[in-house]
Amino acid sequence: MDRTLFSFGHGYSARALARRLLPQGWRVIGTTRRRDKAEQLRAEGVTPLIWPGEDPGPGLGAATHLLISAGPEDGGDPVLAHARDAVAAAAPHLAWVGYLSTTGVYGDHQGGWVDETTPLTPTTRRGRARVAAEAAWQDLAAETGLPLHIFRLAGIYGPGRGPFAKVRAGTARRIVKPGQVFSRIHVEDIAQVLAASIARPNPGAVYNVCDDDPAPPQDVIAHAAGLLGQPPPPEVPFDAAEMTPMGRSFYAESKRVRNDRIKDELGVALKYPDYRAGLAALLASEQAG
Repeated sequence: MDRTLFSFGHGYSARALARRLLPQGWRVIGTTRRRDKAEQLRAEGVTPLIWPGEDPGPGLGAATHLLISAGPEDGGDPVLAHARDAVAAAAPHLAWVGYLSTTGVYGDHQGGWVDETTPLTPTTRRGRARVAAEAAWQDLAAETGLPLHIFRLAGIYGPGRGPFAKVRAGTARRIVKPGQVFSRIHVEDIAQVLAASIARPNPGAVYNVCDDDPAPPQDVIAHAAGLLGQPPPPEVPFDAAEMTPMGRSFYAESKRVRNDRIKDELGVALKYPDYRAGLAALLASEQAG
């Protein structure tokens, strides 16, 4: 059976999924805004589409699976704003649709646990935009039968997105806000979860995608420094830290995210169940490369 994934916003997580699917004989069509990125995608075996710009209709017409990882913009969800009709037309022949959201939809729980049944009470503008985008996709699924799955991703790290470069450069900081914890997920485990859902579709399902060990951010930086044989960077109190508004907003919410559903329903065994395993693998990969 021919299998084609159409990927709106073919970025970091989508590329990790493509690396799993392409060796299995899949065709992957990925959108990007930039022509230089299009050539990079082509070199990776992905058929690039400049979007917005080029018509996604033919690609969607050939697709058996659809992934949306383009985030909300000021005008709402960009795919629904510019390609809603094309997606709706493709609904009857799509076997699986995945929407990549964020655990930011849950808001602040002062370090408490949340799961997929927790009410959505975001406190940031980004979180509210994600809640609206999730609802809009669910509305389209209700109207058209789109086999929608929502994946709420924790903080993503992986190759090229780890703390080692900053630690080596001496620019890493251990910003301390008492009680602050974040959940994380290695990009290869995101790809594993998506592949498991494709193999076992359950339209309407929502999954938290995170590892087993929510942790204070300063602990992760200290561990990375230790792996490099360096002393931990000095602690900086959150109130005194110089940060961008975006960076500061991440500290507005603290929660621990449960991931039982990806294990119980999809049979996923995380390759990197905590940041210690993930960082050790990243460092080993860097040193081997």
